[in-house]
Amino acid sequence: MHDKSSAFGGASFRLLRNVCLEKVAVSTLLCYITSASCAAMQDETEFEDTNGNWSWWPSWRPTSMSLLKTAEAKILACLHNDVWARFVTLPDHNRIWTLTVTNKTARRASEQASKTPLVMVHGFGGGVGLWIRNLDALSRARPVHAFDLLGFGRSSRPPFSTDAELAEDQSVTSIEQWRQTVGLERMILLGHSLGGYLATSYAIRYPDRVSHLILVDPWGFPERPQPQANENAGQSLEVRRPAPPRWVKAIASVFSLFNPLAVIRAAGPWGPGLVTRFRPDFKRKFEDLFDDNTMTEYLYHCNAQTPSGEVGFRAMSESLGWAKRPMMHRVHLLPPSLPVTMLYGSRSWVDHSSGHRVAQIRGQSPTLVMVIRNASHHVYADEYEEFNNVVQKLCDTVD
Repeated sequence: MHDKSSAFGGASFRLLRNVCLEKVAVSTLLCYITSASCAAMQDETEFEDTNGNWSWWPSWRPTSMSLLKTAEAKILACLHNDVWARFVTLPDHNRIWTLTVTNKTARRASEQASKTPLVMVHGFGGGVGLWIRNLDALSRARPVHAFDLLGFGRSSRPPFSTDAELAEDQSVTSIEQWRQTVGLERMILLGHSLGGYLATSYAIRYPDRVSHLILVDPWGFPERPQPQANENAGQSLEVRRPAPPRWVKAIASVFSLFNPLAVIRAAGPWGPGLVTRFRPDFKRKFEDLFDDNTMTEYLYHCNAQTPSGEVGFRAMSESLGWAKRPMMHRVHLLPPSLPVTMLYGSRSWVDHSSGHRVAQIRGQSPTLVMVIRNASHHVYADEYEEFNNVVQKLCDTVD
């Protein structure tokens, strides 16, 4: 007689075998991609200096600052308003790639110039090109400045400290040096993700320079949850999530030793394909502007260059993206009179409860928390019309 339990066990064994083979294949692929540049991933900065001496890397990794410039130019060609694009040289000789967008159809240029400018700070791995859906709309009534953070995009890529506080200080200081060099007295400061974290740190240190702080799905605010001992395990109503398999933990622990985007550079000629495959959402977000891989190519070239700001971000963050120095511990240092608005996407991985916690900490200080429906972490691209309208109204409250 045929044993049903044996048949079920055989099927289970075959399923387990297939899953294991799939895991091995994934691990083998990762090892294959990284083996050619394993030494470089261990410490990329040893092989990639700020002078562009990349040794054999150009032939392996299909990127250059020239290709990044070309990809960005294609994006910025969509703008209708006047754009002044240039490098702003800081006192330490680092250069910050900067866009200034003004409304060429404004009746009175002097009136627009008198308005408090809006300064936009991108998030981790981004650049000025990601604001393409926002620059025209937000520059109708006032000048808009957008720049590539130090260590990202087309800006200089100096060495960053591996100390969290020093790395943060390096970024914030560069923003202040940029402001001084550009000649802005005060600004409406908007930051997305990592840019929101740095913008908040900047506003704490230089409160007299910020008229309104707008934080868009800001990274690094909540404290990393600490595991709590469950004394009454039988009485707990909490549903525990299953722990990830050992092979997942193993791969995660290996890649935690490297810079966050090292795999893109280690993948060499497969790098652009990896970005397109794993971030197809960026192509969809801008599909009415580009019918090709323009945006994912831009992202690739932004992040396939010498890791610099990426090293700083790694210094500031713990595993799984938590900040070593959570901003929640410092928001009470913001000036009580400074208006703060926190915009979140309803479908974002960033928990908007942090915004309500900030409002609670600030008490009677003007703090507004808004959630934009159907938007992910990239609120400015997903629901750009509503985003632009909200930001425009916030700017109008300043002048």
